[in-house]
Parts: sequence; C-alpha cells; structure tokens
Amino acid sequence: MSRSNASPHDAPPSLWRQFLQVRREERAPLALAFAYFFFVFASYYILRPIRDALGVAGGVDNLPWLFTGTLLATLLVTPLFSALVAKLPRRRFVAWAYRVLMLCLLGFWAALTGLSEEAQVWVGRGFFIWVSVFNLFVVSLFWAVMADCFRGDQAKRLFAMIAAGGTVGGLVGGAITRGLVDLLGTAALLLVSIALLEAGLRCMYALSRRVATASSEQAKADSEVIGGKLTAGYTSVLKSPYLLGVCGYMLLYTLGSTFLYFLQAEIVAGAFADRESRVAYFAQVDMLVNALTLFIQLGLAAHIVRRLGVGWTLALLPLVSIVGFTALGLAPVVFGVLVFQVARRTANFALARPAREMLYVPLSREDKYKAKNFIDVFVYRAGDQIGAWSSAAIGALGLGIAGLAWAAAPLSAVWLLLALWLGRRQATLQKTADDSAASVRTTPSTAASPS
Repeated sequence: MSRSNASPHDAPPSLWRQFLQVRREERAPLALAFAYFFFVFASYYILRPIRDALGVAGGVDNLPWLFTGTLLATLLVTPLFSALVAKLPRRRFVAWAYRVLMLCLLGFWAALTGLSEEAQVWVGRGFFIWVSVFNLFVVSLFWAVMADCFRGDQAKRLFAMIAAGGTVGGLVGGAITRGLVDLLGTAALLLVSIALLEAGLRCMYALSRRVATASSEQAKADSEVIGGKLTAGYTSVLKSPYLLGVCGYMLLYTLGSTFLYFLQAEIVAGAFADRESRVAYFAQVDMLVNALTLFIQLGLAAHIVRRLGVGWTLALLPLVSIVGFTALGLAPVVFGVLVFQVARRTANFALARPAREMLYVPLSREDKYKAKNFIDVFVYRAGDQIGAWSSAAIGALGLGIAGLAWAAAPLSAVWLLLALWLGRRQATLQKTADDSAASVRTTPSTAASPS
C-alpha cells in the first residue's frame, strides 16, 4: 500500500506507545485495573503507619506475640474465603470479602473513638493483627482477579503498569495519613480508608464488565461458580512441586523482611517518643519507597521482565538481599539498615511482585484464588512467624544486628536459586496453557485439559 492511500490505523505507533506496549483494546481494562489497585493500596497505606505505630506502642517485646496472633488469624481467613469462592461467581465473592473488611474497620473506628487509652492498647494489638492479615488478603485478591482477567502475554506487558497503580495509591495514602493525622486524629482516618476500599470495589465491577463484554471466555469466567472443596488451597499446594516452590520463595522473602522489620522497630521506638511522630515517620519512609518504585514501574519494569524473563526478574530481589545483608553483617549501622530497607522494598514492589504474580497466570482458576490465597496469606505470615521468633532467639543469644544479617545472607543465596527454577517452570507451564487455549479457539469442540 502506498503512503498516500494509508489509513490512520496503518500509521506506525508513536515511540511512547511502542515503549509502553499497550494495545488499543487493552487501554480501558488497563486503566480500570490501575484505578482498582490505586484505591486498594491507598486504603491500605492509610492503615499501615497506624498499625506500625500502635504495634510499637504496645511494646517492641510483644511483637513476636502479635505475629503469632496474625498467623492464627490467617488460619480462619483461608477456609472462609475458599467457601465464598466455592459458592459465588467472581464479582460476588470479591464484593463479600471487601464488605466484611469494611465492617471490621467500622468496628475499630468505634473502639478507638469510644474506649479509654488503657483499653486502646489492646485494641491496637488487635488492629495490628487485623491489618497484617488485611494487607495480604486484599492485595492477593486483587492479583488473583488480574491473573483471571489477563492472559500470559498481557501479564508480561501490563502487570508492571498495573502495579504502578498501587504505587501511586501508596503515595497518596501515605500523604493523606501524614497530612491529616494531626488534623483529624488516628481514628477518623479509618473512615477514609473505608471509602477508598469501596471505590476500588467499584473499579473491579467495571473491569469485570469490560473484559466480559470483550471476550466470551471472560464472560463465562465472570458468571460461573468455580466450586471445589474448602481445602483445595492446601491440597493443591501439597500436590504440586511448582506451588511448593512458590511457597519456598514466599517464605524466604518474608524471613528477610521480618528481620529488617524488627531492626526498624527498635530504631523507631528509641528515636520517637509519641505515636503521631512514629506515624509520620513510617508514612515518610513509605512515600520514599513508592516514589522510587513508581519511576521503575513506569519506565523500566516491563522491559526488564521481557528482556530477562520471569526467573531472572524474580532473582533480582535475592541479589539485592545478599548484598544488603552482607553489608550489614560487616557494618551494622543505622543508615545502612534504612538504605537497605528502601532498596529492598523498591525492588520487591517494582520488579519481584509483578513477576511473582505472573507465576499464577498459567494455573487453573481454582488455584488462582484458593491456592494463591493460602500462599499469599498463610504462608506469608508463617514466614513472618518463623522470622519473628528466629529474630528473638538470635537477640537472646546476644548476636544482635550482625547475627541477623549473617543468618539472612546464605538464605538469600538459596532464595536466588529457587527463583531461577521457578522462572523455568513458569515458562513451560505458560507455553502449555497458551497452546491449549489456541487449540480450543481453533477447534471449539475440543475441551482443554487442565494444567
């Protein structure tokens, strides 16, 4: 076709569109997914510094017990959520889950508003446990919906940009907390969090309608009940070496994160005397992490995943951890702890987290919700539990910061090898899933076998 006869649709895409790799029909779903994650993360980042401040107020020595309570709480959440998945279609079980969380926040608001300061110490401990489950649950559920709505090739191109919605939400949520905590007080911020969570749910509704309209396969997924047993999340993991590998990746990540969290808690408890100052500090750190993460997500992350693959992208976080923990073992100083915390969290949010969510895309719908929820909530908090009591044991032995660092460094090396193995397995499973989907589209009478 000559240039004079070319239609506008034949024109080459702009450099910006080539860089982002977003197709025309993907723009609306991407925008809705971005907004959905924005509201969910803004809601959580209002609660996060409040949780950390209330946890420190209850005594740093009590943190291991709070982590134990969190682990026990996850044992209740997983089967209850599996029951919803087994009985309701996607939009309805997501709505039920979010509305229950909103009611819980209303209860905490009433308790923090109406009870005495002595009673609020116990309310704060309960709030610490609840938010520690809340943050994993809402984010895990969000990414399960994403893995259900987008295909494997779309995940590599779009998941980093979708994750950027959460980063922007974290920035806004942290700014809201920092800017309004002195004006409104801690309790009133919980009501703001509820409103943002409801807005995220509305975006989920719109996204489900949009993808259902565009695809008969998605229309079926949106309306059908997944079914299955309440224990499917546990049993699927036990039967699958791949899912066990994902569990191992999660455990090793949380062990290192918990070691750093305890170090940070000790520093903040000694540096700040009142609750509002601690809330402001945690919010400021969150804003720094989110700003760095956003830069990488919008500018580099999708290209890194496409160039390195899922495995090496997953391996970047263990590499950062090996360097960071080794440096702290050699020179355990406050500045090093804070720099490492920012670098590690940035690498996780910008690169490792989107890549980790790609591990679930080729799996069955039941595994995307039930097994994923078990791994993201229970296994994550089990890693916290192991890390919390390991930190306490290392402290009791008098090994201090250097002991924690030297214990974490070799674990990070094992973590790196596991990341590379998972990347190879994911590529194989995704190819099988793509071939199966292509076969179904070309021969509708042939049913695809489950992966």
